[in-house]
Amino acid sequence: MLLRGEGVVVLAASLAAYAQFGAGWGVFALWLLAPDLAMLGYLAGPRIGAAFYNATHSYLGAIVLLAVGALAAIPWAVTGGLIWCAHIGLDRALGYGLKYGAGFGSTHLGRIGRADPW
Repeated sequence: MLLRGEGVVVLAASLAAYAQFGAGWGVFALWLLAPDLAMLGYLAGPRIGAAFYNATHSYLGAIVLLAVGALAAIPWAVTGGLIWCAHIGLDRALGYGLKYGAGFGSTHLGRIGRADPW
């Protein structure tokens, strides 16, 4: 619950900051789900899928983009970083964590998806 709560806080903070510094809610809506394109990596198998997913669902890239945008006064980078952080925060709040190579349902926040029938 603590990690999911952190996701809610990151989502709320990202939305509040985006309201102040963002490029409009149309841009936000357009790009909010872009990190989920990394799930296409699962077409190459669970280990590669997990690596692609984790690369786009870790705060590392999002915070670096946001920091570069803020420090270098690059508005599109600030916008992108905030949207990316919002996406990750939303995923974490919903229980979608970083993936293990065992499959999409195996995450650092616990198992997601259907329970095994056995």
